[in-house]
Amino acid sequence: MNNLGIPAQQVLLSDSTLRDGSHAIKHKLSKEFVADYCRRVDSTGISWVEVGHGNGLGASSNHIGISLDDDRALLEAARGALSFAKLSVHVMPGTSTFERDIKPAIEIGVDVFRVGAHVSEADTTSSHIERITNTGKEAVGVLMMVHRATPEATAIQAKAMLQSGATAIMLMDSAGALRMDQVRDRVRVLVNELGVPVGFHAHNNLGLAVANSLVAVEEGATILDGCAGGFGAGAGNAPLEVLIPLLEELELTRAQVDGYFDVVDWALSKLEKASGSPSTGSIATGLAGLFSGFLLPVRNAALEQGINEYQLIRELGKHLPVAGQEDLIIEIAEYLRRRR
Repeated sequence: MNNLGIPAQQVLLSDSTLRDGSHAIKHKLSKEFVADYCRRVDSTGISWVEVGHGNGLGASSNHIGISLDDDRALLEAARGALSFAKLSVHVMPGTSTFERDIKPAIEIGVDVFRVGAHVSEADTTSSHIERITNTGKEAVGVLMMVHRATPEATAIQAKAMLQSGATAIMLMDSAGALRMDQVRDRVRVLVNELGVPVGFHAHNNLGLAVANSLVAVEEGATILDGCAGGFGAGAGNAPLEVLIPLLEELELTRAQVDGYFDVVDWALSKLEKASGSPSTGSIATGLAGLFSGFLLPVRNAALEQGINEYQLIRELGKHLPVAGQEDLIIEIAEYLRRRR
């Protein structure tokens, strides 16, 4: 036991800078940057490095945003640079197909496939999870927008993913909408009922990403996502350069603080970085419970239609959209313009 009474388990750290972080720069990560980042982070004790378009394999499009380099180029660059950390990807049924996206990733040498779905739609992941595990690769079930389901309902969805072959479950606070007590309740139920590793992916819309991550660990989560410099959709993810030293104090990580600081300093010197504080738009999407990746298309639609960005966010929140429904933003923006 450490000084907070948390069992002295090691927390697996997953670096999402090269996936969720690409939202912050409109998916314009180059294969050269990916290779250089992977070489630098490989020896820091980070366990997984997630690579690809912000919305996962196969998501590059005019509708969501076009990647600077395609999935294959990014994954090959990462695979060639990683020796110790596992290479992971995010896939979503409806966006990522097995033959076009997952099979090539398997051939390239991706180690971990994190298969995501809206918190109420775990059934859509069964085919992907089963086919991935049948190849001998690791499939992790990812439940997104977890603020939209009760802890008990979330557990039911997680169990469906386990029945398909998932080896762990990640809870994604995709909207950055959860408060600490809500994180505590959800993680506690899953840890008590599942018997497999449970992880947490925080967004910082309400300034709670680090606090929520630590609460998740207190309740037994053993996987945490984060990004260098807090990059990520909306207000960004939990910054790993903050999580690592805090976990080190609790004797819960083998990641090297100084080594990761060097990675962050280098990455921030290469990438444009917004303010470390959540923007008013990010706060508004968090309060409305909207997917953090909606912020940029919301701003674009509000500007195009000449309407108030925050009114659009509030109205959009009433419709409970999920990732992939960016077309709804345009429809509601046009409705608000006509109503005005």
